[in-house]
Amino acid sequence: MNNSQQRGTDRSAARRAELITIGRKLFADTSYDALSMDDIAKQAGVAKGLIYYYFKSKRGYYLAIIEDSVADLVARAGRHDGLPPVERVQRTIDGYLRYAEQHQAAYRAIISGGVGFDAEVHAIRDGVREAMIRTIAEGTYGRADIPCLARTALLGWLCSVEGITLDWVGHRGLPRERVCALLVRTLGDTLRVIEDFEPSFPAPARP
Repeated sequence: MNNSQQRGTDRSAARRAELITIGRKLFADTSYDALSMDDIAKQAGVAKGLIYYYFKSKRGYYLAIIEDSVADLVARAGRHDGLPPVERVQRTIDGYLRYAEQHQAAYRAIISGGVGFDAEVHAIRDGVREAMIRTIAEGTYGRADIPCLARTALLGWLCSVEGITLDWVGHRGLPRERVCALLVRTLGDTLRVIEDFEPSFPAPARP
């Protein structure tokens, strides 16, 4: 690829990223069905054909936005590698809640499965779950390879996190710090249950 072609590729990637950033703002608090392509193009200040050029369809555009949002969510959750285990887990959960608070429509789409029963969005959600389990396992045990029982227990806890977070962003009756403390406490309980079944995977000491 010559320099001219490389510049064209870079510009194209930058334009695509810009459209995704615009879409994340548009869909931050607005559901998929509430925005037409005409609405999106008008609010983004671009020709509708440009969105079709990069994403083929409204659904393709939406999936690209969800995938970008997921990358952000996972990055936020895993950016505290240098901290002690308990503090790292607390920061991970707080980052997760902050994301849900600031990107409510995207979070609901990720967790609920998107547009109807959307297999691709379900796959994205499952990827988020696996990334979160890996982050929690690494923060707690210093390793991602954990027994099946431990993974199952953490998945059960994470599903409860999703339900609590959806309820919280819908009703906002509690401050984020209180919700975070609740989730940290229930995680500690889950880790102690794991230790009962798998003594070689001890839970961190209570703070």
